[in-house]
This record gives sequence, structure tokens and C-alpha cells, in this order.
Amino acid sequence: MPATNPNPAPRTIRRTLHDLATHEISTQALMAEILTCMQETDDAVMAWLDVRPKYLMETAEAQDRRRMLRMQPTPLFGIPVGVKDIIDLAGYQTVCNMEAREDVDKAERDAVVVHALRRTGVIYVGKTVTQEAAAGIFSDPCRNPWDTEHIPGGSSGGSAAAIANGTALGAFGTDTGGSIRIPSSLCGVTGLKPTYGRLSLEGIFPLSASLDTVGPLANTVADCMALYLGMQGKGNEIPTMWDRFPEDEASLKGVRIGVPGGFFAERIQPEVTVAWQRAIAHAERLGAEIVDCVWEDAAAARIAASQIIRIECGQVHRDLLVSAPEMMGETLRERVELGVILPVDVYFAAIAARQRAKQSIAKLYAEHRLDAMLVPTTPVTAPRAGETSVSYTDGTIEETGAALTRLTQPWNATGQPVFALPAGQDDRGLPIGLSLVGRPDDEWHLADIAHALELAIS
Repeated sequence: MPATNPNPAPRTIRRTLHDLATHEISTQALMAEILTCMQETDDAVMAWLDVRPKYLMETAEAQDRRRMLRMQPTPLFGIPVGVKDIIDLAGYQTVCNMEAREDVDKAERDAVVVHALRRTGVIYVGKTVTQEAAAGIFSDPCRNPWDTEHIPGGSSGGSAAAIANGTALGAFGTDTGGSIRIPSSLCGVTGLKPTYGRLSLEGIFPLSASLDTVGPLANTVADCMALYLGMQGKGNEIPTMWDRFPEDEASLKGVRIGVPGGFFAERIQPEVTVAWQRAIAHAERLGAEIVDCVWEDAAAARIAASQIIRIECGQVHRDLLVSAPEMMGETLRERVELGVILPVDVYFAAIAARQRAKQSIAKLYAEHRLDAMLVPTTPVTAPRAGETSVSYTDGTIEETGAALTRLTQPWNATGQPVFALPAGQDDRGLPIGLSLVGRPDDEWHLADIAHALELAIS
């Protein structure tokens, strides 16, 4: 049976702000809509943890009273947002889907990015499900809203599933090897992995400090950028930001987009290749110049990121492995066991390979005068829950985790900003995702390109 779109007319943050400002909907009605959807669907999707309906409705009522009194609302006043459960939210536990943290104290304060976004007036709906310790791509027990027999991706699976299912308009994710982009791809939502180091990681449980990145997921590029501004503490810039993103067609005239062959074109599900080619044609129609290129260090960058994650994750969880290995899930335990035995020479070699990758990709962008690259986010659509491998039309088989991170990890090594965009569905009705990769610290230009392509694809 084909998958079905769980939310065919998704609310955007932009439209919802308009509807709230013009009283077409109240914050209470919006929150009631969210909670009703959650009550009807989350037993199957399982995206949420620790949702407090009474508190949420009281908060919504207080916001409506403030609006009725004509008090100046903050830029994202009333927008429901989820927080990935490795990120501190004051008054909530940060369990990280770990048995060893089930009795952890509630956070006394927000993570820096959560506090910054709170000041814009968002309502935090609750915590979203993550893969154990954010170390993987399955996000059990969460399931994909398009077809609950399939995984949502990870490790920010609950955040992507909540948006796809209509139970949040935005959410926090983290990305170390693809954990914002993979679930965005598999669940058909939009995600931004900012440039490494752009947003504070204070108050976020670590996986790999050299690669960890926090960022937003939402239904559109513009919505992601509004959340991104809020996370930076620049909420005052949100009201004027919307004009940057026209709601009809946008131009890509003068933009040079690289389309890399080799590594990024190998072992790809045919429907993903078709969606990629279709997006390239859209970009050309909008005036972009398409540049064929090859990044020779892509595979080495992917290996470097993978090794860094293994070793740094091993250091984070070394003590737990020694004291209570039975409290670790199989995926985390195996990752940590490998990470703690890898010699230090492997780590230093990975760091050096990462630096070479950053230099070679910078050279490639400069030589070809690229504004962005366009690549598949994942080579396949969402695998079934429990599937340990995926197969390709050439007969090759790849372990599921390796397949889903193969095209995302190189960009963690380089630290570049990446927008993950929905790009249609496969013949089973499951979402396909593409990624636009920008230059370091060039999120806004990347967003302009991503927005134009988003309009064309949709």
C-alpha cells in the first residue's frame, strides 16, 4: 500500500503568524488543533515526549489575552515548536533516550539557543524523540508519519516526524553526521545544518564536539531562517526577513550551482536520481548556471567524519561502558566499544583528512565560482523499521546506517551550511530529499537559492 501524505496542507510559520495577527485563528485554537492531532496520531508516530496539555492551553490563553490587550507581540508569538531531547528545556528532563539518564534531574535552565528562541514568543510543545544519545539514524520508537512501518531517520527523527505530522510548526535538531538532514529527507520536511560553530552548543548533550551542530527544522526555507534568526538571538530581525522570500517564483539568474558526479552519483535509488535531475532542470529554468564537477576528497571526508564521531563519542560514554554497559542499547554500545579502542593515531589522521577536505572543497568552489552544490540528501527513501540493509538496482547491498549517512557526512567534515529540501516522492509515496550545500558562513545566500528551488519543486 503506498504511503500517504500525513499533512497535505501544512501550516507554515509565515502563514500562521498572519492568521494569528488577523485573528483568523487564536493561539488557543491553534494549540487545540496541535493537541488533537497529537492525540489522534502520536500513538502510532511516537514523535513526542513529556507533552503537558494543561500547561500548553494555559500558555496559549495567556498569549491570546495579551493579543486582545493589543500588547505588542514578539516576532514568533504563539508558534508551536518542539525541542529534541538532547537539548535542555527548563523544567524538563534531558533523557537523550538513554536508560542511564531516566532519573536525571530536570534542566534548571534552557540551552542557550532554546532561551534565545523563547524570547521570540514561541511555545515549546515538549521534547521530541531522538536516537539514543543522538548516535544513529533510526530514532526508535518514533516512526515515519508517511508510513509508520518505516523509520523517520535520525537522530532528530522525532523533530522531523512532528513537523511532517502537523504537531509542530518548527523544531530543534542537531547534526553531527546528518541528523537534521536525514530525517528531513525521509519525512519530507525542510532542515538547515548551519555552518559549524555558528550556534551555541551550551546546554546540549554532546555526541562529537568537533562536529556537533544545532539547527532548525520546519516546513519551508523561510520558516527555517526565522527560527535560525531566533536561535541566534536576532529575533528583532524576523519581521523584516519575510520580504526577502517572495511567495511566487524567484530567480536564480547569475547563480552557479555545482552538480558533482562520482561519489554523489553512485548507488542511488532511481527515483532519487530522477528527482535530482528534475531539480537541476528547475534551477536552469530559473536562470542558474549548472556546473558539472567532481570532488575527489568526498569519500575521504566521509571517512574522516565517521572516525571522528566514533572516537569522540567513545570518550563521552567511556565511563558508562565500563560501569553499566547493560544500560546501553546495541547501536550505542558497539559505537562506543569501537571508539575507545581506536588508537590516537587514527584520530589525528582523521583530523588531518578533515582539514584537507576543507581545503579541497574550498578550492573547488573557488575554481568553479560556485554559489552552492546540489546533491541527494540520502541515496534511498525511508527504509522499513528493522531493515538492517538496503539494496540497489545494480545488486549491491549496503548497511542501512552507512547508506543514510554516506552523502551527509562529508559536509560535516567540511562544516559547510546545508539546506535539506523535500523533492517529491518515490513510487511508494515516500519522500525524497535533496541538499543544497553553501559556502561557509553564507547561510543567507544559500537560503535565497534554496527558497527559489523550493518554490520551483513545489
